[in-house]
This record gives sequence, C-alpha cells and structure tokens, in this order.
Amino acid sequence: MTATQSSSTGAFEREPVALTERITSDGSSAWPVEPGRYRLVVARACPWANRSVIVRRLLGLEPVLSMGIAGPLHDERSWRFHNDPDNRDPVLGIEYLREAYEAAHPGYDDGVTVPTVVEIASGKAVTNNFQALTLDLSTQWRAHHRDGAPDLYPEAHREEIDEINDAVYHDVNNGVYKCGFATGQDAYEKAYRALFDRLDALSDRLATRRYLVGDTITEADIRLWVTLVRFDAVYHGHFKCNRQKLTEMPVLWAYARDLFQTPGFGDTIDFEQIKQHYYGVHRTVNPTGIVPLGPDPRGWLTPHGREELGGRPFGDGTPPGPPPEGERVPPLV
Repeated sequence: MTATQSSSTGAFEREPVALTERITSDGSSAWPVEPGRYRLVVARACPWANRSVIVRRLLGLEPVLSMGIAGPLHDERSWRFHNDPDNRDPVLGIEYLREAYEAAHPGYDDGVTVPTVVEIASGKAVTNNFQALTLDLSTQWRAHHRDGAPDLYPEAHREEIDEINDAVYHDVNNGVYKCGFATGQDAYEKAYRALFDRLDALSDRLATRRYLVGDTITEADIRLWVTLVRFDAVYHGHFKCNRQKLTEMPVLWAYARDLFQTPGFGDTIDFEQIKQHYYGVHRTVNPTGIVPLGPDPRGWLTPHGREELGGRPFGDGTPPGPPPEGERVPPLV
C-alpha cells in the first residue's frame, strides 16, 4: 500500500512510489532477472501486494522468487514481520521492512510499502513499483514461468487491458481509498459516485462475458478482483462505500466468486488479516481499533453459474498447483 496525503480540498491523493526500479531480462535496468536473487515482500492485507501474490502463483514463479509475508499490523516504522518467529523475516533477518529501504538508501525518509522486492544478498530494497511489478513478472520473467502458465498480458489485448486497468485504478482500486480517506464532504461524494458509476459499467460489461478482456483471465481481472474481494469485509463499512454491498451486485458478486474459486485467487486470501489491518491500523477512520466479526465468508464458496458464459480461465495453460506449505492461508470457516 502506498503512502497517503490529503489535499487542501479534502480529497485523498496517493503519493507516487519511491523506488521505481524494474527487474528486467533485456538489460534495460540495473537489476537483471535472476532466480534466487530476490525476495518478494508482501502482506496478506494489502490489495496492491495481493496482485503480485496472485501473478506469482499463476505463473509458477515460487521456485525462483521467494516470498516474505509481513503481518497485518504496522506503525510509523513500517510493515513488520510480527507473524514470523522472533518477529523477523526468516530469509532477510529484518523486523521492519524499512530496514531494507535504509540498507539501499541510508537516511531514507519516504514511504515504505508492499509489495517490495528485496535483493537477498545485500538486504537492499530494489523496487516498490507495484504498477510495473506484475507486468514484469509476466513479461520479463517469462523464461522461468512454469509449464502451462497462462498468458496474463497477451500482446494482442494489451491496449485494451491497459485502458481498463487505468480506469479501474482511478475509480475502483484507488477509488475506495478516495472515499475512505476523504476529509471533505464534496471530495467524498465525488469519489463515491465515480466508484459506483465504474462498478455499474463493469457490471454491464461482465453481464455477457466471463472475463474483462478476451475469454481468459488477464491482468485486468486480477487488478479488479483484489478490490472486490475486500469490498464487503472493509470498504463497504470502513471506507463508507455503502451504496451496496458486493453481495447485492449480482453480476460482480458472481464474477468475484468465480475467480475466488479459481486456483491462485481465493487461496491467497486471509480475511482475518485483511480486517485486522484496515480496522486496526487506520485509527483516523476507526479510532477504537475494534475489528468486526463479520461478514460470514462462506458465501464465497457458493455456486456462481459463470461457466455458462464460456471462457477458459487459463487459456491453453493449466491451473497452478497448491501453494507451498509456508504460504497457505487458513480455510474459510
């Protein structure tokens, strides 16, 4: 999640990421793709990090790109590995993610966010460029994809995917934050209307097609889904996005369940950590820090009926296998 600020109008504004480096296979950056060299640091709570977790799973990059998981709680010192033994990442040996940023840039004083890729040997943060990271996993890490990995960013559809991603980012992914962190009524109402106008348009689009672009899962579906899966648990109430719950939007609810039940999606979600983070960390929004018990997550496993629209989730590829032992999330209860 990237750092935040509020403008003089009360509108939420997201600060740009600080580390814009990319890891590439074509020599266009200082950081080459190299198996075992880097560690992807994420948090189960964060939608921006969830994108990279899903893409890494679908492409089968686990053997070449290890993953550290920060806990749901943090303070001004940044994301912390408080669910790991001794409160430290077992590979990087750090307690706070900020330590990797300071190793790379002594005196670092900008935002510390997930996902972040860290060079293991030096302990230095390489990039927190969440917008480029998943696209690079699809394109720059191609030599290390598993057999049967899907093409999540097919060249024939990239222009359409990019267009949808841009609209979804501004009105939905970031739109829920514009609602939740607005400090002025007008700013909140503008963001609220843009959010639900976009959700209505997406619902119309998905009423007759299983996926956003083409007939397979792409980057566009991943980016929309990470917000939808958090909608009722946190955004509807905590961020005042309360025209409707996701469960009250039939097309989007079925679409979201379809993906939740697809390997690589629902098996990356820990609803308890998601709620612990949003309700426990955002004290300006929820001063008591009380974490709600609901909603009941078992509805995510109910039939969705989207198969009738056709489509092939993985195209000519195959589903990923189960996640590694240390990366599994608790089952829904």
